[in-house]
Amino acid sequence: MERKNATELTEFALTGLTYQPEWQIPLFVLFLFIYIFTVMGNLGLIAVIWNDLHLHTPMYLFLGSLACVDTWLSSTVVPRMLVNMFTKNKRISLSECIVQIFSFGISATTECFLLAAMSYDRYVAICNPLLYPAIMTNRLCMKMLISSFTSGLLHALLHTCFLFRLTFCNSNIMHQFYCDIMPLFKISCTDPSINVLMMFIFSGSVQVFTILIILVSYTLVLFTILRKKSAQGIRKAFSTCGAHLLSVSLFYGTLLFTYVRPGSTRTADQDMMDSIFYTVIIPFLNPIIYSLRNKKVIDSLTKMLKRNI
Repeated sequence: MERKNATELTEFALTGLTYQPEWQIPLFVLFLFIYIFTVMGNLGLIAVIWNDLHLHTPMYLFLGSLACVDTWLSSTVVPRMLVNMFTKNKRISLSECIVQIFSFGISATTECFLLAAMSYDRYVAICNPLLYPAIMTNRLCMKMLISSFTSGLLHALLHTCFLFRLTFCNSNIMHQFYCDIMPLFKISCTDPSINVLMMFIFSGSVQVFTILIILVSYTLVLFTILRKKSAQGIRKAFSTCGAHLLSVSLFYGTLLFTYVRPGSTRTADQDMMDSIFYTVIIPFLNPIIYSLRNKKVIDSLTKMLKRNI
């Protein structure tokens, strides 16, 4: 691309994943399978919750919302990545780039708040079971859901608006498989220090605040169950907390490494591996972790399938 001035550089080239040519088809098939399973798994979960009135409770409303956000997050990134695997023209316009960043920002931030809300719901259910119906009402649940999505929208809008202060003239090569905000900072002609500072403050605050809620909630849940001093109680503790914390650790760990660490010396390939985890792998795993191990969801799914056969 001819470089004339900062205002004329409005297209970027995504380098995509680094792999040998012979890996092109296997990787395409792998990521296509993961994406199809992600969409079908999450939308299937939403359909099960929607059709079963017994699942219209806070726990499953949060679970359905998480499935919706996971589908949104994966669909923001993966289809474009799959197309780029088989096209020579891997360019993306500045406007498309900003839309992708905005969409990703909403879904990723909303997921942080939803995971925190789900952990608080489990804390109340296990630590205060008698008060659970009085505390976790559907009204409170809806307020928490609306707050999660609103926070995601405002957080994404903040960083997207600050992108308009940047200009690009030195390079249009972005070492990523989708348009991400941090690689965009690296090729900016304008000093992105303010943007990086805003990212560190606001993204860091969101992640630290929500992960503290998760850790405190599940720690209290763990202690409550272990007080029963029974083998069944211990198994229930690991069943309740273990898989959830694994998903949360993968999601937050990669986000913290990517968007909060200052002055990082990590390579572009390492950043892309982190990105694959929270854009592809986590949305793929969540239906398994939160649904397929849930007896009520399995029973409801079985009944729904029998009715449709």
